Amino acid sequence: MLWINFLHLYQPATLDKGIIMGAIDRSYTRLIKALLKNREIKFTLSISGCLLEKLEEFSRQELLDDIKKLIERKQVELVGTAAYHPILPLIPREETERQVKLQEELIKKYFPGAKLKGFFLPEMAYSAEIAKIIKELGYEWIILDEIAGAGELDKLDCRKIYTDSNSGLAVIFRQREYSKSYVPQLLAKIGPAEKKTAIITATDAELYGLHHNDISGHLEKLLKNPNVETATISEYIKNNPPERAIKIMASSWESNAKELNRRRPYVLWHNEKNKIQMKLWKLANLAWETVDRHQGDPQYQWAYWHLRRGLASCTFWWASGHNFKNLMSTFSWSPDEIERGLNELIRSIRTLDDAATRATKIKAEKLYLKIKKLIWKKHWKYYWKRK
Repeated sequence: MLWINFLHLYQPATLDKGIIMGAIDRSYTRLIKALLKNREIKFTLSISGCLLEKLEEFSRQELLDDIKKLIERKQVELVGTAAYHPILPLIPREETERQVKLQEELIKKYFPGAKLKGFFLPEMAYSAEIAKIIKELGYEWIILDEIAGAGELDKLDCRKIYTDSNSGLAVIFRQREYSKSYVPQLLAKIGPAEKKTAIITATDAELYGLHHNDISGHLEKLLKNPNVETATISEYIKNNPPERAIKIMASSWESNAKELNRRRPYVLWHNEKNKIQMKLWKLANLAWETVDRHQGDPQYQWAYWHLRRGLASCTFWWASGHNFKNLMSTFSWSPDEIERGLNELIRSIRTLDDAATRATKIKAEKLYLKIKKLIWKKHWKYYWKRK
């Protein structure tokens, strides 16, 4: 069996230290140590720039050094992404380019030997426009969920590499059935026919430890299995060149066929029927426009620092209220997490020093208070103590 495994390492920059440290200790350290012990195993990783900054801030240099060692041993391939994890199709082009270039700067700072060929779109949120930007920035391939290539699941041969007819990027598709499971446990059970082919998985790295308590050590057992081969995505693409070009659908790795048929590819983060999300986006756009207009402001760097933190996907995801009972036994709802992003957005406007921003500040504060009222009214009336 050839296992192509992609891992996404990300923690929102606004999270408390204890939460981030939990992911570092229970998931990231475990994965990196497992790779160090199994020199023949190769994975492809996306490590968000905001997480790299936290690793340095929390004095986790040993983990950074271990990742660097794996890169030097060619066991780990890193990819580009957006440093603070925004949904790229929902933000201005200029901000997309800034965050991609910031990510490149941070990768160069911490891992100067890394070569970035592939790109991870946060939440695998694809649009034709974003794909063209990624191609223009010099990337060669992207990874997407299989639904992006066919509009529904189990219709695409994920073992093959394709070309995005829109951008010219090579595309590898993850198999959702495998990726939505605890991968090592499922791979240990697959049948003889599947063992003779490639399995493509892509998950959050937190799956391994933080989200799944693997007390039986399925991961470690799988990595030691002599019948399991691995390769980085770039290696796999090199050995399996794209066979044909296909049209990719606007989508995310959580999209379903019904949403795509209704042309609502990013509904978890941008739902026209969700008043809280719509007002959050109104404030986000106001913040971006205001901060961008005042690049000469003495407080611009701090204003932009708050802005990019507030634009993270989590700000909007936690306001979706989506029922993930079949996956997580919970709703994607947290008033505290929404407020983390909301507070960053308003602070980006508050921080600017120019007196000309006074009217905008007042406008933003009014919108901010409306959003806070909506959040907590929704929480106490609908989500509190809901089972």
